[in-house]
Amino acid sequence: MTIAYLSLLVLVGIGRLAELGISRRNQRHLEKQGVRKIPEPHFRWMVFLHGGVLVCAGAEVLILHRPLIPALAISMAVLFVLANLLRWWVIRILAEHWNVEVMESSRVGVVSSGPYRWVRHPNYVAVVVEIFSLPMIHAAWITAIAGTLGNLEILRRRLRVEDGVLLSNPAYRLAMGGKPRFFPQCLSGIRKRPGKGAA
Repeated sequence: MTIAYLSLLVLVGIGRLAELGISRRNQRHLEKQGVRKIPEPHFRWMVFLHGGVLVCAGAEVLILHRPLIPALAISMAVLFVLANLLRWWVIRILAEHWNVEVMESSRVGVVSSGPYRWVRHPNYVAVVVEIFSLPMIHAAWITAIAGTLGNLEILRRRLRVEDGVLLSNPAYRLAMGGKPRFFPQCLSGIRKRPGKGAA
């Protein structure tokens, strides 16, 4: 099973390279429409982290002899598949807007369909779940925890840049500004009850 897991890591790596190809193609298309790329000093750390999680997960399994625990492997594999389904849904819905770098693409249209009906950043939800679940399929918990914490810090810095660019656009702010970043407001119909002493 270790060979199968290492093969999975290799396939994920190949998938990442394919996504970079899609991103570069979309970036060229957007630039032809006058869309500019936003300077982002933390992007290289994001690339390093994604590659590092794949390498470290494999190394942790091999060097520390992490066991394959069936119940854990199945549950984490399900999470991993769901995260990838969400991410490819995002790529399909965003179409030429989708990019791994921050682009000022809202000036050529705002996407508010698919998962964007409910949240502003569904792609990042998928990435967080994937980075945690992939190492945990084979109980590589050090990589899962370190990778998740590193990813959250990088995303915090990226969102400061990305939200600043997106929300500066009036059309985006009108269509998406009232939506939560990551999780749908499932309980939005429930009104908050006033506490004691409330008017």
